[in-house]
Amino acid sequence: MTVAPIDALAPVVGACYRDGVVTVRPRRPDTRMRLGAVRTPHFDLVHDGTDLVVEHGLGLGEVDDDLAGLLSDELFEPGWLRGSELFERVFTGVVLTCADEPEVAWEAFYANTLAAVGAAARADPRPGTTAGHGCIRDYAPVYARAESLVRGRSVLELGSCFGFLALRVAADGRAVTASDVSGGTMRLLGAMAPRFGVDVATLTCDAAHVPLPDGSADTVLAVHLLEHLEPDHAAQVLREACRLARARVVVGVPLEDSPSEQFGHLWAVTLGALREWGAAAEGWRAEVTEHHGGWLVLDRG
Repeated sequence: MTVAPIDALAPVVGACYRDGVVTVRPRRPDTRMRLGAVRTPHFDLVHDGTDLVVEHGLGLGEVDDDLAGLLSDELFEPGWLRGSELFERVFTGVVLTCADEPEVAWEAFYANTLAAVGAAARADPRPGTTAGHGCIRDYAPVYARAESLVRGRSVLELGSCFGFLALRVAADGRAVTASDVSGGTMRLLGAMAPRFGVDVATLTCDAAHVPLPDGSADTVLAVHLLEHLEPDHAAQVLREACRLARARVVVGVPLEDSPSEQFGHLWAVTLGALREWGAAAEGWRAEVTEHHGGWLVLDRG
């Protein structure tokens, strides 16, 4: 059976999100543990007939991108749920059922996340060498590192997802285009950016085939993207980034022992892979470093 793609701005009926794969709804305070259910600190996983149902105890003031870590730790790492698509559907359902209107729910999600990223970046100056998964305190220094590496006024981000990095770079006064293969995510970012007083252009495309001319941006960012792609596809994206960048390409990856399935990681990118990509980029100077993950910076020679 074919199911509809995720619609992040779909209206929620009766405080219940249904997409043909999973039902998500708030957990009532008086809900007792049901036979066959799984209860964690934030979620109940139950079956209502043949439907998979996830109930949650999060409110509008609590929902931010740490939700990824909660879902991973409580439902996906233990094996109660599997797969990146289901992860994304549950994630979307939890956010949407925190308010009556989708725009209100997502604006709170973005506001809470951006505030937490800023606070975490200020509070953690440590030069860590690994990147965690799904926790704002772990990826805040990744964003800070990427921002520090931007050169020039115009920036193109490949694989922007929710676009938190794009929003932060744009708030610094740069002209930013965010791109992603998910049209729904780009529509969401396009709807949210004006609410935060920044201008971010959005583009839906495969990062290996971006419909922009050569040298379209001073800096091209590919931060926590390449681990989501097969190695050959990732190499194509890097070549495309070099075509699009006038001055600099910035690549950031998590350094994992094994890829995180729930986050859609297909392989564990190594520092060796970054060095090989850097060596293959003719006409570019390459530098590979570690800082809360692995980094490859290419500058035009």
